[in-house]
Amino acid sequence: MNPGGYQQALPRDWYRRDALVVARALVGCYVVHARAGREPLVARIVETEAYRGPKDLACHARAGLTKRTRALLGEEGHAYVFFIYGMHDCFNVTCRGAGFGHAVLVRAGEPVSGFDERTRLDGPGRFAKGMAISRGLDGHDLTAPPLWVAARDGRPRIAVTPRVGVAYAGEWADHPWRFMDAKSRCVSRPPKSAIGRPRVGRRGPSPAS
Repeated sequence: MNPGGYQQALPRDWYRRDALVVARALVGCYVVHARAGREPLVARIVETEAYRGPKDLACHARAGLTKRTRALLGEEGHAYVFFIYGMHDCFNVTCRGAGFGHAVLVRAGEPVSGFDERTRLDGPGRFAKGMAISRGLDGHDLTAPPLWVAARDGRPRIAVTPRVGVAYAGEWADHPWRFMDAKSRCVSRPPKSAIGRPRVGRRGPSPAS
């Protein structure tokens, strides 16, 4: 059963765009997880990161086609769920098209419904855990239940920074490919040293329309 107000999943062609476009457009959209016999979980996306295929040294697609990257290199509009640091699942959406290896990591969200008051979604691991998204959903078609993305109901003001925790990617870590709702209190708060490549005098988020 689809929850009221978020029944309509975004269509396949919505994802058929560059990860940079989809990452910005996802901010403000809703992720819905309809679980059998339980209240659906609904969260509003407030933070994303773009990953742009094999040439992007921070993207898993750089390893080519493996068991882990099968969903990443597959059709757009699917879930790519991977395990990191031996403890966290992370939820991504694939985009652009099969073979391109473009995806968007959902880094944080605002709880909307189905959560208890203690739930926090401010970080990729917390988001996936709070939304009950595990590797069992890797490769799931996001245009159909039980997990889908619904359109946003307004255009938020976006803040932009380099991505988090990818300093190993060298100059690729410095690209401003992390997008956040500038007014949300639910964005993640990583240490400044984890944003891009550490350097003295790094500025904070820059607002963008």
